[in-house]
Amino acid sequence: MNINFIYITTGSMDEAKTIGKELVSGRLAACVNIIDNMNSMYWWDGKIQDDREVIIIAKTKESLVPELIEKVKSIHSYDCPCIVSLPISDGNKAFLEWVEKETR
Repeated sequence: MNINFIYITTGSMDEAKTIGKELVSGRLAACVNIIDNMNSMYWWDGKIQDDREVIIIAKTKESLVPELIEKVKSIHSYDCPCIVSLPISDGNKAFLEWVEKETR
């Protein structure tokens, strides 16, 4: 069983909830966590930006990662959204099995 966490940033809580709902209802993720009010500093358009963002952490199986990434890109408002996959090497077996069972 290969489970991944997908780290995604968005510009608002509304956008994060829209993306999260799409991922869970489409069974691309077993669940998502949404963390509001993160401060992000980054280079964009030749200058340092300082913005508030919202984090989504989606739990899915490795085989669904490419499709999940494409889904997020298709509905995300950013030109270049942060969507990165982090493999999970170990954890609560019951939780990891639940993620496997609740995704397609």
